[in-house]
Amino acid sequence: MKTSRQTRLVHTDYAAPEGFAAFPSAIHHASTVLFENVAAMRAASWKTKDGYTYGLHGTPTTFTLEARLADIEGGRYCLLAPSGLAAIVMVDFALLKTGDDVLLPENVYNPSREMARWLQQDFGISCRFYDPMIGAGITELIQPNTKLIWTESPGSVTMEVPDLPAICAAAKARGVLVALDNTWAAGLALNGFDMGCDIVMQALTKYQSGGSDVLMGAVITRDPALNERIGLAHMRLGMGVSGDDAFLVMRGLPTLKMRFEAHDASARKVASWLKARPEVAAILHPAFEDCPGHAHWQRDFTGAGGLFSFVFDARYTQEQTDRFVDALTLFGLGYSWGGAHSLVMPYPAKAMRANWPHEGQLVRLHIGLEDPDDLIADMTQALGKLA
Repeated sequence: MKTSRQTRLVHTDYAAPEGFAAFPSAIHHASTVLFENVAAMRAASWKTKDGYTYGLHGTPTTFTLEARLADIEGGRYCLLAPSGLAAIVMVDFALLKTGDDVLLPENVYNPSREMARWLQQDFGISCRFYDPMIGAGITELIQPNTKLIWTESPGSVTMEVPDLPAICAAAKARGVLVALDNTWAAGLALNGFDMGCDIVMQALTKYQSGGSDVLMGAVITRDPALNERIGLAHMRLGMGVSGDDAFLVMRGLPTLKMRFEAHDASARKVASWLKARPEVAAILHPAFEDCPGHAHWQRDFTGAGGLFSFVFDARYTQEQTDRFVDALTLFGLGYSWGGAHSLVMPYPAKAMRANWPHEGQLVRLHIGLEDPDDLIADMTQALGKLA
């Protein structure tokens, strides 16, 4: 059929030749997905990954990233979300309803804490906080209406490493699901499914991206029925990610392990230097013997990444430690971690944990990919500004 120029601007008969091959995965942009015919449209289902129905439910780009992330974590299924917090929300809304109870560690990621308050206030879901070092003692907190236990290993600010196998065993004995926020370990240094977790959540914003330029989260499972429950929440909440962002995360995967190990080596060097400084009262790094839960880290983990905290001696005021933070030149002042640039953030740890043992000010560091000797020099000059 002969058509006008305007119609030809919208429609084309051209198809690129087959046989193109390259290392990067292709980026597929789509809201509308085209069906071959009505029968194919009516037979399609968004619940499976063997076809396409609408851009929100996946394209070859997002399906590829999901498959690769599931493989890295030792899972079978993966669902992407537009941020780590969105992944947490997806799990909560999939598994909890009015009258249910959820347990969260006291040192939980603060936006997750705020989410819990919202669930309790507006949805009638009981949210209780437990000592992250409770281990098998969590059995005493499980109620008949407890449906979900959140864990973090370690806590992303105060750095306690819980006894995950003990918590999971106690939960399994009572028929309660366990979700792990595995962002600190990047899915590399800790296998949550081997620990007994049912759900592993990741903020891909961190190490997987590695560029401090993408927001994304993932929820990984092994059980098909559990994946379907979370998938329903994924659909109902309208969780989607762009093909461009999925491509950026995939681009970072080949170097993920090497970057993680480089962060780890530099962070241990910086932490060792800080431990010897008279201004520092405590190093909160899971690889160090005096960090709470170090024995659990030694048993369960194969690495540590670049994130840790330290506590100033109690003689230094908040004003003084803020002066230290502001004096740093190679550390950006900002949330998140996992990128090439080092970051610093002061935290009010006492507000996060009951029975917090330290009196001094807590500062969290993400050690990036700079030369650690340059970072130490920067901190040396910044410590000189404390007085």
